[in-house]
Amino acid sequence: MGKSFILKDADFTGFLDKLSFDFDVFFPVKNGSQRFFKKFVNANDHPVVGEVRPFEPLKAFFSRAREFVAENFSAEPPKINHKPYAIVGVKACDLKGFQIQDFVFKNNGLEDPFYIHNREKNLIIGADCTCAIDTCFCIALGIKPYPHRDFDLNLSTVPGGYVVEEGSEKGKALLEKYPSLFKNAAESELRAKEEQRAKTTRAVEENLKKFQVPTEDKFQGIIERNFASKIWEEEAKTCVECGACTNICPTCHCFFLYDQKDDKKMARLRVWDSCMIKDYARVAGGANPRKRLWMRLRNRFEKKFDFFPKVLKVYACTGCGRCISACPAKIDIRKVLKRLVANA
Repeated sequence: MGKSFILKDADFTGFLDKLSFDFDVFFPVKNGSQRFFKKFVNANDHPVVGEVRPFEPLKAFFSRAREFVAENFSAEPPKINHKPYAIVGVKACDLKGFQIQDFVFKNNGLEDPFYIHNREKNLIIGADCTCAIDTCFCIALGIKPYPHRDFDLNLSTVPGGYVVEEGSEKGKALLEKYPSLFKNAAESELRAKEEQRAKTTRAVEENLKKFQVPTEDKFQGIIERNFASKIWEEEAKTCVECGACTNICPTCHCFFLYDQKDDKKMARLRVWDSCMIKDYARVAGGANPRKRLWMRLRNRFEKKFDFFPKVLKVYACTGCGRCISACPAKIDIRKVLKRLVANA
């Protein structure tokens, strides 16, 4: 971890304004109890840097839900016609998603030019969580409610401003570019940062106790030992096959390609896909190895808690709780994990 600085509240909007010359700046705002990303326009915006993660996953800024990947059979990919993004207020649960997304789109022998471009050009400004909502369970997956990797800068809310940590050469360059905004953090400010981190950690730990959430040290082998369990059928009974859980997940990455033609051009598009949808595994001729809904639910858990631990030595769940909030059927991943652990 690099040096720590202080950015005063009074200078924060000015910092975003300076960033907007080179980036399209997005940060979390709040409407009622919900937080979501909004593009920075002017000083009248009111960012919510701390609190908890926004509802949208970070992956939407790096692999769009729907995007053109080819036009008129050209070997050159379509040009990207917007500024790079500066995403402010990114939480640790979203940053962990990079371990999966990078493996799929960047570090697995096949390189996705769109994803790689965004990873290289976009700016990530992380932020500590300053509270927990009842769906937060990141600590169960070994993640603290504050970032420690994969950010360019990180903001920790303290009285009067933010403690700023540099996490990359891009972040260091920004600190050097605007030296008047950043001063060395005082010991009292660093203590306030650690006190807030400890407070938030305790809040998430209370969630684990309240919902009796098992921790990752108990997950090894739970999918294999429960592969033929009735748990999958029982938990899938209320599923409406909407795909919300996978679309909102920071690590889910499946997509499909389709061609679209009009009078002017032929285009190929990439669209997010979901393993929870029946057509996901169907092949030519109509055969489907996962024709039952419970099989598709099992596949989702198998990918997160069996495949990636074996291939990448990391669980492909970040404990963000988005799938719990998004699911109209009220399927709770924590409850399913608890049942799998108890039955293993």
